[in-house]
Amino acid sequence: MSTQSEIVALYPYKPLAGQKALVTGANSGIGEAVARHLAAAGAAVAINYVVHPEVAQAIADDIIASGGEAMITAANVGSEPEVLAMFGEVLTKFGTLDILVNNAGLQRDAPLTEMTIEQWNTVISVNLTGEFLCSREAVREFLRRGPTPHSSALGKIIHMSSVHEVIPWAGHVNYAASKGGVNMLMKSIAQEVGKHKIRVNSIAPGAIKTPINVGAWSTPEAEAKLLELIPYDRVGIADDIGKAAVWLSSDASDYITGTSLFVDGGMTLYEGFATNG
Repeated sequence: MSTQSEIVALYPYKPLAGQKALVTGANSGIGEAVARHLAAAGAAVAINYVVHPEVAQAIADDIIASGGEAMITAANVGSEPEVLAMFGEVLTKFGTLDILVNNAGLQRDAPLTEMTIEQWNTVISVNLTGEFLCSREAVREFLRRGPTPHSSALGKIIHMSSVHEVIPWAGHVNYAASKGGVNMLMKSIAQEVGKHKIRVNSIAPGAIKTPINVGAWSTPEAEAKLLELIPYDRVGIADDIGKAAVWLSSDASDYITGTSLFVDGGMTLYEGFATNG
């Protein structure tokens, strides 16, 4: 990931100036990159975390040192009381919310015959129920506040999905099911709230170099195997997702809603069929 000063240099015109954002699961990986890019683009950013508050605070401090505005807020997004408390804290600090990025997610992998109900419920709770709870509270706030001069839309919600909203993934049925659910959650919310000028979209990352999947790319052999799935012939980095989040949050994408933006180097083109169709 680029340094905060390098990210700030990407956005000299601050397309998100004056806006307030909440990014869930933002103290590492893709969530951290999204928070850093939104802040560099001018938004005040609330960094949600579950563990390691010192890491979240270090990210916030880095954003602030680079001229941005940030706060940290703890919540397990699968818990309704914790989500309500988090939104209360963010709204007290920022006054309102313009952008929600539903990024928090996890994996609890196992073959189907060995997967426990706890593994299933944990993934569905965070990856799907969490996105429902946070989206509900964000829409409530957008409607309460009304229009602002900072954006053409009343509010923006970005769901962090995955290529596995369309690509089946044996051995990960809970994760793939959660992301398929995110796709229909996003589209259904977009359909329902579009009349209020609330835009709702998803980013569907492919293979991105983050701590959660370090084993898939940390050695030359592992990366070479991964690249067999990627027509563009490189593994993505978290900055790729951060840039996409800024664009989907800005007026540059004002006529886009109900869409999954695949940031995957072409993984959903099913590279295995390039020579075996």
